[in-house]
Amino acid sequence: MALTLRSSAFIDGGEIPSTYTCEGENISPPLEWDGVAKHTRSLVLIVDDPDAPDPKAPRMTWVHWVLYNIPPDAAGVPHGATSGDLPPGTEEGLNDWKETGYGGPCPPIGRHRYFHKLYALDKELEGMGKPTKAQIEAAMKGHVIAKAELVGTYEKSK
Repeated sequence: MALTLRSSAFIDGGEIPSTYTCEGENISPPLEWDGVAKHTRSLVLIVDDPDAPDPKAPRMTWVHWVLYNIPPDAAGVPHGATSGDLPPGTEEGLNDWKETGYGGPCPPIGRHRYFHKLYALDKELEGMGKPTKAQIEAAMKGHVIAKAELVGTYEKSK
């Protein structure tokens, strides 16, 4: 069975409800997954926006959430997850606000895409502290068993 990632809040390619954005409660959407391979040692979740600041002229990928060392037997993260709601052992990296935790969509212009990427790894990532997405990706290199992706979109109300 392939690794799959889904949300009860939005469909793949669909609009992220405003509750999960800077115009709403700015809380994380519920995410569920399955199909984790038996030899998986940890999972990584990265949520980012490759359309920043303007989808017509993107200049950077803005990182919204970084979780790592998620236990392989975890089945997801709940709606509005904070540090205490994460599966035991899960560690948090830094988003592009230089904070841990979820930062919701808040695009300055246009409709942006938000990629929720789940990676199954053949190892745990040791001694990372509060890493950036780039540090996590470097540590994952050569250890990714599978990847699942869920994309949501959002545009601020006018």
